Amino acid sequence: MNSTRLGSRFASLLPILATLVLFTSGCSMTAKDTKGASTASSDVADAAIERYIRTHPEVIEQSLQAMEVKREADQKERQKVTLKTKQDELLHDPLSPVSGNPKGEITVVEFYDYRCGFCKRAAPAVTELQKVDPRVRVVYKDFPILGEPSELAAKAALASYAQGKHQAFHEALLESHVDVTKESILKIATKVGLDAKRLEADMADPKWKGVIAKNRALARELGISGTPGFIVGNELVPGALDLNGLKELIARAGQGK
Repeated sequence: MNSTRLGSRFASLLPILATLVLFTSGCSMTAKDTKGASTASSDVADAAIERYIRTHPEVIEQSLQAMEVKREADQKERQKVTLKTKQDELLHDPLSPVSGNPKGEITVVEFYDYRCGFCKRAAPAVTELQKVDPRVRVVYKDFPILGEPSELAAKAALASYAQGKHQAFHEALLESHVDVTKESILKIATKVGLDAKRLEADMADPKWKGVIAKNRALARELGISGTPGFIVGNELVPGALDLNGLKELIARAGQGK
């Protein structure tokens, strides 16, 4: 029996229960008897409800499932509204690194953490997307959620933008599987052609902490709690996407023609 029929069946029992309560309480009562009758009525109804639930425990499960579906729908609706109001912050923050076609008509925003295994898995697809579709512009939102080493890597990546090698450094950090330390970060920086000494000095700039805090606040408003998270237009998709997944996201946003 589905939840609609069970709910209807339960609802149909209520008038019967009410009649039983009145019958067992007597047809005529004085003001003095009202309180006792009300208590008796409540006890009878409670007992009937309990018996029904014990006989049909699936009603509870189905109700919880329906509540969860509604909660998710409400969250997605709030997310859409927030995405519309945060477009400028998502797309045009001057301190968010950009790669691909700077004037591209399609913008993919990614929230990520350099120590996140799923971000590492999705990284080749993001790189390939920029190669196969010259319309794509990628905006990087550093969202370090896996501790101090993640934040250190984020500061380094943000600081590297000034030297014009952010994308190469970004991809190298995501390809790396060594422990994230200042020494390993600077070694990777040297390999991609960055001035490691300059980068180390630039990493100390307190403004990067502000950028990260701003990204965290934005993620919180959008309901992003993990990485990676991809945004195109007014749609947000959490989790690692392959190349086809990214293309589908673009198509659903109405920008895949």
